Amino acid sequence: MNINKYYYQKDSIMNETLTLILCLVIPFIGTTLGSLTVFFVKDKLNNRVQKSLIGFAAGVMVAASIWSLLNPSIEQSSSMGKLSFLPAAIGFFAGILFLLLLDSLIPHMHPNTNQAEGLNTNKMKRTTMMVLAVTLHNIPEGMAVGVVASAAFFGSKELAISSAFVLAIGMAIQNFPEGSVVSIPLKIEGESKKKAFLLGSLSGIVEPLAAIITLLITTLITSILPYILSFAAGVMIYVVVEELIPETQEGEHTNLSTLFFGIGFVIMMILDIVFG
Repeated sequence: MNINKYYYQKDSIMNETLTLILCLVIPFIGTTLGSLTVFFVKDKLNNRVQKSLIGFAAGVMVAASIWSLLNPSIEQSSSMGKLSFLPAAIGFFAGILFLLLLDSLIPHMHPNTNQAEGLNTNKMKRTTMMVLAVTLHNIPEGMAVGVVASAAFFGSKELAISSAFVLAIGMAIQNFPEGSVVSIPLKIEGESKKKAFLLGSLSGIVEPLAAIITLLITTLITSILPYILSFAAGVMIYVVVEELIPETQEGEHTNLSTLFFGIGFVIMMILDIVFG
């Protein structure tokens, strides 16, 4: 009986470890698949499709911020009583300030614009700054997956490893349009399809790296977990409000992007509640 229990526990740990590895890799796969569209799309994504995908991505990120990050942060601080909101509030606002700082310092340029942002933008190629723009916004998504995976894998009562897996799937879904938004404009700028695909795909490599770093930090200092959860939510909401929503509300088909925002939000909410 003890031997059976030992092997059951061993298999369970192996399954959770495999799931953890998948959580770190799946969002990057989403970006890579999106970058593949450069081989199939001649000019650029249809405006309706692009608006729908960006709206969907924004909805997924907002829902993930609430159900996968902020709610668990508050629940893990329940011992603080009426002040249980404090770690979530502090971490959330710190996340917004952190990405605001990165946005101000790192040179980058968003696709379909000629406006460079950050420091020393005159010394960098447009294509490099376009890749850096998406890379910058992939940091919070990697952090979110890493912190939820850490909390789930190392024994949080509020989170299961399936929560991290669902969040990773959600991030992969919303990374698909990000991959295409990088690779296709790069091709239009004059890069070869292969190079545009490679750069689009590599823009997502920061996600597993950010996830691993966040996982290690929260594993070593478990007491800061509620702050890191809400911190990840703050940086994700910054991306949505600063970049995604304004982009969806420019030009035509704004109602379509709003509709798909709702669809993305509801799908991510359902996935997190049902499988989380």
